Amino acid sequence: MTEQKTQQRSGLNFKIFGLYDLSEIRVQDMGLRNAINLEPKLALKSHGRNIQKFGQMKVNIVERLINKLAVAGHRGKKHKIMVGTATGKYTRNAKIVVEALKMIEKRTGKNPVEVFVKAVENSAPKDEVTVIEYGGARYPQAVDVSPARRVNLALKHIVHGASDKAFGKKKSLSQALADEIVLASENSGDSFSARKRNEAEKQADSAR
Repeated sequence: MTEQKTQQRSGLNFKIFGLYDLSEIRVQDMGLRNAINLEPKLALKSHGRNIQKFGQMKVNIVERLINKLAVAGHRGKKHKIMVGTATGKYTRNAKIVVEALKMIEKRTGKNPVEVFVKAVENSAPKDEVTVIEYGGARYPQAVDVSPARRVNLALKHIVHGASDKAFGKKKSLSQALADEIVLASENSGDSFSARKRNEAEKQADSAR
C-alpha cells in the first residue's frame, strides 16, 4: 500500500489523456534521451511555458506533436498548403493525435507512444549541411546536429509527411499521421520523414 502511494505521489501511474502509460517507455538513442520528454501528465498543455531556454525539452513529446500540427502547411519561409482539419485550435489538433494513436495501437498492438518515440528516433538526422563563407567563397560544410534540433526536425518531417498524404485526398489527417508514424518506426523507405533523414545524412557525407 505504501509503494502504491509513493507511485501516486511521483505521478508514475498517470496516463496521458487517461489512455497511455509512459512510465515504461525508454528512449534507445543515447543522444536523444535528454531531448525527448516523457513526463506523464493527464493534460498535455504547457500554456506557453516552453519560451524559456531549452524550454522545448521540458514539454512532453506528444504535446510537441500536437503543437506542430498547427503549422502543418509551412515549408521553409512560405505557407504552402493547409489541411482543413488541422487548425491552430489545440483541442482539434489534440483530437487528431489521439485518433492517430488509437489507430497505431489497433494496428501494431503496442503502446502507440512507444511506436511514436521510435519513429522520432528513426527520423532524427545526426548530420546536416550548412554553408560556410571563407575568403569570399561559399561552400557546404557537414555539421553535427544538436539533440534539440534533431527532435524538432523529426517532428516537422513527420507532420509534413502526414499533411502531404492527406491534402486533397480521401484519407483523413489522423489516418495519414498514423501511417507516417508506423512507417517511420519501421524505418521504411515509404516514410517521408525517414527519407528526409537519409537525404540530409547523404548530403552531409558528400560535404565532408
